[in-house]
Amino acid sequence: MKRKLICIACPVGCHLTAEAVEGGNIEVEGNRCPRGKAYAVNELTDPKRMVTGVVRCDSPAVPFLPVRTSEAITMKLIAPLLAELRKVEIHCPVAAGDVLIRDFRKSGVDVVASRAVGK
Repeated sequence: MKRKLICIACPVGCHLTAEAVEGGNIEVEGNRCPRGKAYAVNELTDPKRMVTGVVRCDSPAVPFLPVRTSEAITMKLIAPLLAELRKVEIHCPVAAGDVLIRDFRKSGVDVVASRAVGK
């Protein structure tokens, strides 16, 4: 089955057509650079996304602390990660970039604070 994608690897935004063929290979058309092919292959085999969200915080001024993943995480782990974030409550103070969840499910991806919150 052919999939149409718009590459986000660079600002050009190539319109790609990707298709899995015999032997497990993936044919990609429409890319202007090697990053386009790599993007399409990744989208078909193991798509990843950055995740942003909020966690509870014990600060009266900031009851919810914005958080994000340190890098893109496989889409298979997004729902479990969001479920985990609903359980988290952070005790202030917190600095922007502090790791709140390290190596979520051995993915190599951390959840970090997106902003600082004092006491």
